[in-house]
Amino acid sequence: MSLKFLSLSPFCSIAHLRCRTEPPRAMINLPMASHIRCAVANEAVEPTIIRRNANYSPSIFNYDFVQSLKSKYLGDKCIGHIEQLTEKARCLLGEATEPFARLELIDVLQRLGLAYLFESEIREALDAISNGENEVKIDKDLNDTALHFRVFRQYGFEVSQDVFNSFMDDKHSFKACLSEDIKGMLSLYEASHLGFIGETVLDEAKVFTTKHLKQIKETMDPHLAKQVQHALELPMHYMIPRLYTRWYIEEVYEKEKNMKPFLLELATLDYNRLQALYQGNIREMSRWWKELGTMEKLPFIRDRVVECFVFALGVAFHPQYQYSRNEVTKVNQLITMIDDVYDLYGTLDEIKLFTDAVERWDTDAIEDLPEYMKICYMVLFNTINSLGYDTLRDQGVNIIPCLRKLWADICNAYLTEAKWYHSGYNPTFEEYLNNAWVSISGPIVLAHGYFSMRLKVTDEVLECLENYHDLIRWSAMTVRLCDDWGTSTHEIARGDVLKVVESYMHEAGVSEAVARKHVRGMIDETWKKLNKECVGHSPFPRPFIDGAIGFAQVAECVYQFGDGFGCPHDGARARGRVIALLVDPIPLKEI
Repeated sequence: MSLKFLSLSPFCSIAHLRCRTEPPRAMINLPMASHIRCAVANEAVEPTIIRRNANYSPSIFNYDFVQSLKSKYLGDKCIGHIEQLTEKARCLLGEATEPFARLELIDVLQRLGLAYLFESEIREALDAISNGENEVKIDKDLNDTALHFRVFRQYGFEVSQDVFNSFMDDKHSFKACLSEDIKGMLSLYEASHLGFIGETVLDEAKVFTTKHLKQIKETMDPHLAKQVQHALELPMHYMIPRLYTRWYIEEVYEKEKNMKPFLLELATLDYNRLQALYQGNIREMSRWWKELGTMEKLPFIRDRVVECFVFALGVAFHPQYQYSRNEVTKVNQLITMIDDVYDLYGTLDEIKLFTDAVERWDTDAIEDLPEYMKICYMVLFNTINSLGYDTLRDQGVNIIPCLRKLWADICNAYLTEAKWYHSGYNPTFEEYLNNAWVSISGPIVLAHGYFSMRLKVTDEVLECLENYHDLIRWSAMTVRLCDDWGTSTHEIARGDVLKVVESYMHEAGVSEAVARKHVRGMIDETWKKLNKECVGHSPFPRPFIDGAIGFAQVAECVYQFGDGFGCPHDGARARGRVIALLVDPIPLKEI
């Protein structure tokens, strides 16, 4: 299929459309009410169309605020100092010859957010340990054993749960005396979240450590108690790495026994440097969204550029992926726009036309659409074709057929949900989930993430993306379950179909508390399936695997305390996390 654009860019397209056919005024100046009535302008005798509106709050990160963000951490002096400290840390890593000293340093570098600076050195060190070049005995100390297990699994190595057998009694339960080793218990707790389906030892480890850490945390050393409380709220494996890094820098590392002041300084400066890069990203994306003019023509849609960027950050936080963060942010905002059309504004006949237009992926398809949908379609068509052109230019591969298929799939998933709503049908729990893990947009976001990271595009990769490889499936399912966990109350209130919590309540005849407990269990089980896809051989390169994990981690953080995306004014904790990631630098400390 040829790669075509509607005019030169999304901006040119919308300007051209405005000149050709100005939409009816009633569809431009929409009142923000619970129900919006838009009369068809052509003939007064035609029936009034009743359109829904969720009364979404405006973005708390408005255009002027985003454009005002500035940072001093990209200056030559600061960058030069970071490079000097980085070399000092590289020497420290090279000097650590004893296996567990290396593992402990790698763990510290991970927690400080610096491991990405030493990827080749860390991989070389782990390969050496894994190949037996340095003998490691990991059946004596619980902390050392759990640390070894967690670090190797995080880097995709195959390591058996059997390493914990020596800590279990004759009844295959963890020895009671282990509860006295708080540091070891905390390390085992963190390691248990990297388990697979069927790994009963790790299941037992999670139950055992959770129980005892909750019981003893109030009487332990305050510094250790702070770490335990943080882990019980959200384990490290479920948390956005940059958020964990900030917390570790500010709350933990300075008080560690073997703290090295230059590493603390490096971690602080590097965190602030990356934050400054991200601020450049969101300023650019905020201008892109404003210049499109879609909010003026489609005032019922959500402006969530900054929140969309946070999900892009989960997919690709490394500094070299600025292009990817921009492209994924665009895709996330377009998904939000189209989702609002299907969920709220569009009639069933209109969204059927839009779905057909996306399936056709052709310039002629626009002629059959209502005026407001032409804007949606033109922005989508041109933005996605732009990424397709970049990939064709750089790698000689036409990815548009793959993207066309994925966009058609998500639009059909939206259409299915709309048909359920308009017919009053409540899907079964299984029916809902089979559709919902696609409608959450995970496959679309991750595919665009892969292409925009400029990773090598092969026939195998295209097939895996189009057919929803299990890495993609389980990442998307985790996001769906977390999303419904945090947003179901708001969405049911505005009249949507039952979400996963309510669907389970309805089908199983249980209370909301029981249903939420069940769904939380489903999230943990899905994480196990996702973990399995990240270990051993994969058709995907490591950066993409990490991106699939990161996408799920963002969902855990954004929806942990409510709807931190759709209703950010209600999600104070989620809002605070965004500010920590993108707005406020870490103060430098004198050590």
